[in-house]
Amino acid sequence: MTDLLEQAVAIARSLPADVQDDIARMVLSYTGNAQPVIQLTPDEQADLEASEDEVARGAFASEAQMRAIWGKHDL
Repeated sequence: MTDLLEQAVAIARSLPADVQDDIARMVLSYTGNAQPVIQLTPDEQADLEASEDEVARGAFASEAQMRAIWGKHDL
């Protein structure tokens, strides 16, 4: 490890845990080993995959459906 990287790691050790995690994610991403920011539950993963399938099929809400949703929530 280079002196500069050693210095950066030493400084990072004094930072709050959430900042250390952000730095770790950046380093992992830079090296091609990115980790997810949020770990999904199996149910959440299934919901996400279903949504991605809908997008791939072009299954979007119509204008009328969106107006109804917005109206329901006074938007």
